[in-house]
Amino acid sequence: MSQGSVHEWGRVDEDGNVFVRTADGERSVGQYPAGTPEEALAFFTERFAALAFEVELLEQRIRTGVMSPEEALESVKTVSAQVTDANAVGDLASLTTRLEALRPVIEAQRESRRAERVQKTAEAKEAKEKLVAEAEKLAESNDWRAGANRLRALLDEWKALPRIDRASDDALWRRFSSARTAYTRRRKAHFAEQNEKRDAARAVKERLVKEAESLADSTEWGPTAGRYRELMRQWKAAGPAPKDVDDALWRRFRGAQDQFFGARDATNAALDAEFAANAEVKEKLLVEAEALLPALESGSDLDATKRSFREISDRWEAAGKVPRDRIKELEGRMRTVEQTIRSREDEQWRKSDPEKSARADDMVTQLENAIAQVEADLEAARTAGNDKKVKELEENLASRQSFLDMARRVSADYS
Repeated sequence: MSQGSVHEWGRVDEDGNVFVRTADGERSVGQYPAGTPEEALAFFTERFAALAFEVELLEQRIRTGVMSPEEALESVKTVSAQVTDANAVGDLASLTTRLEALRPVIEAQRESRRAERVQKTAEAKEAKEKLVAEAEKLAESNDWRAGANRLRALLDEWKALPRIDRASDDALWRRFSSARTAYTRRRKAHFAEQNEKRDAARAVKERLVKEAESLADSTEWGPTAGRYRELMRQWKAAGPAPKDVDDALWRRFRGAQDQFFGARDATNAALDAEFAANAEVKEKLLVEAEALLPALESGSDLDATKRSFREISDRWEAAGKVPRDRIKELEGRMRTVEQTIRSREDEQWRKSDPEKSARADDMVTQLENAIAQVEADLEAARTAGNDKKVKELEENLASRQSFLDMARRVSADYS
């Protein structure tokens, strides 16, 4: 082996012992007897380079924040121990300095993460309080379908949030869980009640269907149609049965109705065709009856008109039924003729009532006598020059004269 060799941070003696220089003096880092001093220094400086690379890598990881402060601090301690006792040649003190410089960085990151956790905790608490408030509101609602879906979504949101301090988290969870339980209990009670109502509706509708089917072949058109209307009213009042059952029962109920009303409509259609000829007869009789009315206006013999109308009415009744859609029209026109004749008859009777005529004549006589007395009193007052009395008697005379004119018109109506 050649004589010893020197490096900036170490040396090799003649026996192949390698030393590193530190602030505390030289320290033996190993022996390399198999090679030259240069090879020995190269071997131990490469160890330093590997250690420096490890420090650089650690710096990058810590400064980029990929490590937690705890992991970073532990790594700094580990690598620092490796540097302190390293069997390598190089500026080991600079590596220690670089590692120590990472501690304030780690502490800053720790504070930053602590502040971030505080903020996230506050945000999580606020978010959970909102979830609880919405859950409690839903617990009091009757939105049974959308409410259940929303509560499931709220639970998923709750699970996605981080935990907060245990006391607050547990208290909020109890409220959230209680709200879900209360809603679920009320929802189950609601649907249980609905099921009971549906079962009751099912029993009612089964009874209605049986009766509807028993009436399907009835030919008592009027009463049976009325009963079907009542059955329909009861059907609607019964409420819904279970969906599949309700649909099947409705098909049976509607089928029975359709059978009955179809048969009734077919029968009525046949009758309407049969009664069409009767309508033509009655139209001709109406022409005769309505022709009697102009004669009444001209003062013709009322008794003769009544006899003609009775004869037409007899033929009317004998003509028989007409189609249903013509009944209102034809009967209305015949009733108008009848009412006109009766009105004229009532008017004639009123005018010929002897008792009313006598009362009207008596009223005229009384008023004439009273007016004669007033006229005599008026003449006397004028002779006496009593102007006040004259004015009173003149007003009295005018009033009585007005009543007399009215009474004479009434009396004339009975003459």
